[in-house]
Amino acid sequence: MSGPSAPSRSGTGDLAVDLSDVSLTLGSGASAVTVLNDVGLSIRAGESLGIVGPSGSGKTTLLMVMSGLERVDRGRVLIAGTDITDLAEDDMARFRGRHVGIVFQSFHLVPNMTALENVAVPLELAGRHDAFEIADRELRAVGLADRIRHRPSQLSGGEQQRVAIARALAPTPSLLIADEPTGNLDQETGRHVADLLFQRAEEAGTTLVLVTHDPALAGRCDRTVAMRSGHIEAAEANGRRSA
Repeated sequence: MSGPSAPSRSGTGDLAVDLSDVSLTLGSGASAVTVLNDVGLSIRAGESLGIVGPSGSGKTTLLMVMSGLERVDRGRVLIAGTDITDLAEDDMARFRGRHVGIVFQSFHLVPNMTALENVAVPLELAGRHDAFEIADRELRAVGLADRIRHRPSQLSGGEQQRVAIARALAPTPSLLIADEPTGNLDQETGRHVADLLFQRAEEAGTTLVLVTHDPALAGRCDRTVAMRSGHIEAAEANGRRSA
């Protein structure tokens, strides 16, 4: 019999993400701020979803909840059919390592490691003996065959984000989340990185959820949701708005 912290399954069909009545308040007392308020959201496996809205609307917090990096006060969070709402920290870390890839705006590469080592890290933590073979393959897939032995300081911003994409996809996650993935890049480099992000996610069959202030980038997704004050205001698919 499973212990109390073991992941539980739910019949969610082909849903990659299923959030029900999710609420989260940060701080306490007079400084408490409700950042998510009764959010419900379902995302199909293989779908790409853009999340837009003004600063402070809860976009990034919603991504952090999907990744298990933020715990909700109320509601239920199912990722790839597993209820992660009350997972113990160690169980959550193992689940995230297998099922969730994260691409940050600021890359978050380890500065004293090569590109190859950076991509291999999550695979090594997962106990993969072929970590460096997979890392090499992923870096070649993002066009960095000749930069594998370079450290982050020797790479351009666009190249660093390519390393971050390779690292996120190397464990073949079912969910890839990206927080302003082009926010630190110039327009041309950002466009190339966005092309790569969508291409690699589609090739891997991975569900892609991204936060962006760029409506053009969000418009490339299968669907867009708009957030304001911790709520999902509206959803849009194929140019039509729906509740």
